[in-house]
Amino acid sequence: MSDVVVLQPAAVPEVVDVLHESFFDYPVMRFVLGTGARDYERRLRTLVFFFVMARVFRDEVLLGIRTGEHLVGAALVSRPGGAEPAPDFVALRAETWSELGKGAQARYRAFGDACAPFDIGRPHLHLNMIGVRDRALGTGLGRKLIDSVHERSRVDAESVGVTLTTEAPGNVALYQHFAYEIVGRATVAPGLMTWGFFRPD
Repeated sequence: MSDVVVLQPAAVPEVVDVLHESFFDYPVMRFVLGTGARDYERRLRTLVFFFVMARVFRDEVLLGIRTGEHLVGAALVSRPGGAEPAPDFVALRAETWSELGKGAQARYRAFGDACAPFDIGRPHLHLNMIGVRDRALGTGLGRKLIDSVHERSRVDAESVGVTLTTEAPGNVALYQHFAYEIVGRATVAPGLMTWGFFRPD
């Protein structure tokens, strides 16, 4: 089985494809875009592209894992409190919310506000998104990706651990199994909860 590698910006379309598939029915995506959104698939691709390019424009980390020539798993890793966003990212952000609409932008901000109290107040890495192709579920690729994120934090002198959030209740026990501790829980909207986690090195 292939190793986890750091991907270059040329791999962005592949990363978007993987995360678009793995997050298709994820609660936050449905919430931000609207449960009854028309052309949901295209709008989701726009949102995922925005998330991926946020890492590229900030010179942060895209991790991937391949079987053969095909990317089957990806993870986005950031360093909260990093550099100011590049002008190109600011322009993409404006373009993204112009396309998706003020309602989607307001719901995204509401999600961010709900997660803000989870900040641990110390330098760390944040696992923004992690996903594998549907056909690769249950093959251990997700474990390899998350282990790689943990190792990056462990060898990083400026990181005390890894944070993440989940809005899928079934993931809570999974992340606890990976030694994450719940640092907060909040209601984003009726029927949508978010949990904040921290895994110390």
